[in-house]
Amino acid sequence: MRRKRLERAEGVRYLPVLGLRERVILPLGVPSKSPLWAARTISINAVKKALASDEEVLLLTVKKMSEDPAQTEFYEVGTVATILEWLETKNGEIKIIVEGYARAVVLGVQYTDETLVAKVRVMPEREVEDSPELEAERRELLAAFEEYYRRTERRIDHDLQTELINETHPGQLADLIAFLCSHRDPNNISLTYQQLQQVLNTLDPVERMHLVTSMVKDLLEIIEIERNLQDQVKKQVERTQREYYLSEKLKAIQKELGRGEAADTEELRERVRAAKMDPEAEEKALKEIDRLEQMPPMSAEAGVIRSYVEWLLALPWNVRTEAKIDLDRAAQMLDEDHYGLEKVKERILEYLAVMKLVDRVRGPILCFVGPPGVGKTSLGKSIARATGRNFVRMSLGGVRDEAEIRGHRRTYIGSIPGRIIQGIRDAKSKNPLFLLDEVDKMSMDFRGDPAAALLEVLDPEQNSTFRDHYLDVPFDLSEVMFITTANILPAIPEPLRDRMEIIELPGYTEYEKRNIAKYHLVPKQIRQHGLESVALNITDKAIDRIITEYTREAGVRNLEREITKICRKVARDLVLRQEKGQKPPKRLTVGVRNLERYLGPPRFLQTKAESMDNVGVVQGLVYTAVGGDVIAIEATLMPALGTQGQLMLTGQLGEVMRESAQTALSYIRSRAQELGIGNFEFRKWDIHIHVPEGAVPKEGPSAGITLATAIYSAISGRRVRKDIAMTGEITLRGNVLAIGGLKEKLLAAHRVGIREVIIPKDNLKDLEDIPAEIRKDMRIHPVQRMLQVLNLALLPPERPQREDTVGEPIADVSMPPHLPSSPPPGS
Repeated sequence: MRRKRLERAEGVRYLPVLGLRERVILPLGVPSKSPLWAARTISINAVKKALASDEEVLLLTVKKMSEDPAQTEFYEVGTVATILEWLETKNGEIKIIVEGYARAVVLGVQYTDETLVAKVRVMPEREVEDSPELEAERRELLAAFEEYYRRTERRIDHDLQTELINETHPGQLADLIAFLCSHRDPNNISLTYQQLQQVLNTLDPVERMHLVTSMVKDLLEIIEIERNLQDQVKKQVERTQREYYLSEKLKAIQKELGRGEAADTEELRERVRAAKMDPEAEEKALKEIDRLEQMPPMSAEAGVIRSYVEWLLALPWNVRTEAKIDLDRAAQMLDEDHYGLEKVKERILEYLAVMKLVDRVRGPILCFVGPPGVGKTSLGKSIARATGRNFVRMSLGGVRDEAEIRGHRRTYIGSIPGRIIQGIRDAKSKNPLFLLDEVDKMSMDFRGDPAAALLEVLDPEQNSTFRDHYLDVPFDLSEVMFITTANILPAIPEPLRDRMEIIELPGYTEYEKRNIAKYHLVPKQIRQHGLESVALNITDKAIDRIITEYTREAGVRNLEREITKICRKVARDLVLRQEKGQKPPKRLTVGVRNLERYLGPPRFLQTKAESMDNVGVVQGLVYTAVGGDVIAIEATLMPALGTQGQLMLTGQLGEVMRESAQTALSYIRSRAQELGIGNFEFRKWDIHIHVPEGAVPKEGPSAGITLATAIYSAISGRRVRKDIAMTGEITLRGNVLAIGGLKEKLLAAHRVGIREVIIPKDNLKDLEDIPAEIRKDMRIHPVQRMLQVLNLALLPPERPQREDTVGEPIADVSMPPHLPSSPPPGS
């Protein structure tokens, strides 16, 4: 019957359109199970028009709905259906039962007389010849469909099952299976109306069968995924229920034994009362324990509260280290660990004396400033040992988060106290020595400024009530002895620097390095390398050569590395002797002659004093980051190329040093008559000043008198003594002002063999820092005026004199060079 209708309906036809919302009717040739309702006027008119003619209607699924019927969009392929039954209700709606029997491609839709009429081409099913491949695909589709119905636990009507078995046409089989897989079930997944429309759009029967097979397999895959998820959820729920059951059972057992949660919280209360916390901290801890008691033990908040209470209990609220203070013993400890550093040791001993007189003293806040390797960190450990305090170290290098100091608030997941509170906990005492290392290496970003957070920590007036963000209760830090270390003082913010007592460690002198190596580093490395049986001896001259020619530093780290290298080579030689059956030497000496065998050729050239008296060459003293040094400043004259003489400066001089050279030249020019060079024509001569080692930047005003002496020597032709060096700042009036780094400068002069030095008189107070044996071996001339410098440094004029100089001796030249001279009248 369906075939006859298809033959009768082939070709182009005009059919009334009945729009379907989210529903697709496939041309199965069987009556639809559920009725269609025509409720809108346009749908009612379409049904009536179909009933008035041949009772056929075009079923089109709406793609895009519109209030205007003429603007409604439909899919391009629909189903031609026959109305089998119809019923009109009282409100005018019509219920119909239809039977779709053919596909139709829409050629156009017109809206006339409140009815949509479509021009369609009815598409007959193409006959397909049987083949083994087609039969295999048909079986594959049926197998997938059976598996789908088995997994979804659905039942199929007997009529449909019979038709399914008997259907041999691939296209009609695909339509039927697609229809059966589209039944909506809240417990199972099915094909959507969009997928049914895709099946309806596929006109080729073989392609349609392929499409439906793919869709059914996709449904099976989704069903498998959902089933696996359900199994996992079910197992998780069962495990949770089991754990809850066991937990409740365990609680009941513990309750019977008196070991339940109540007993646990009561134990916490007893520990809080025994900790002797501050009243506010104790009250806070007890409140948190009360909250903990009311919470389920498995809740996340319970773990947070327990961690907080444990942190409060871990702090040493009332624990202090008691030590018998003995100043002689403390001084002996400091001398054992460090050579020199007298100012630092004196400050520590003063603090210990105050501790012995006063029961409670606020911890001092010291800041050790100096170059790397001078012993700042190790000095903190020695102070802790001498004062009987526990030692804790916190490195601030690279810290840029304020929370590192003050902690995170408990609202954050995984929050913990800051490193100050963590250090106090690790120290296990309320009065440890807390070393804040590299305080000048902190930085700041969007997370805050850690230097600002340290202001409260390092302020004795505020740190008695330090409040960490995590604890949120005050903790007394006033008994903590804070020591900070830094390499560069200007890098420390001014407010933070104001809270600390600055103690500078400028670096060790060669004399101090020799003693450190002799009494500390060499015995230490001999022990660490197992060389006690060899009696290794490194001579003083060998140590001096290591210091000057193999290291260039302010501290002793590289010096210790070089000594370690010697010990390694000695250990290697010792082991080789033992392996060959030879007896090791009872004593092994490393001296200047065999030093290169262990360390190789020297890495640095030692500065040497001038070997002869020269014109325009003056030995100046400079201070560098690795200690003092001696440099020869050279001055020479050249005929001017232009109409005016110029001052040329070379040697990578800084702005301040260039200004010192200008000041020195201005002084020489302004006092030319008094200095005996009144006939010298400055405009005819260029003056060139050079400071050797041009690759090294040089800065500072302390070379002023050296530059003035070199200029005057070049102009007057008088030679400068080779055995004298000088340092001092000059003014336009010829005054000599104080300079810094005197200790390092004098030691550098002594190292190169210079025994006579000119220094500003205002620096006499700094001679206390010079070792006594160095002072006894040197002749030091304190001066106030530039004329004194010239009288001390220059040799008497030689004959014949240069034509462009007067050649008379400078005023007061007859005075002994080692005594200060009085300036001439009017100078």
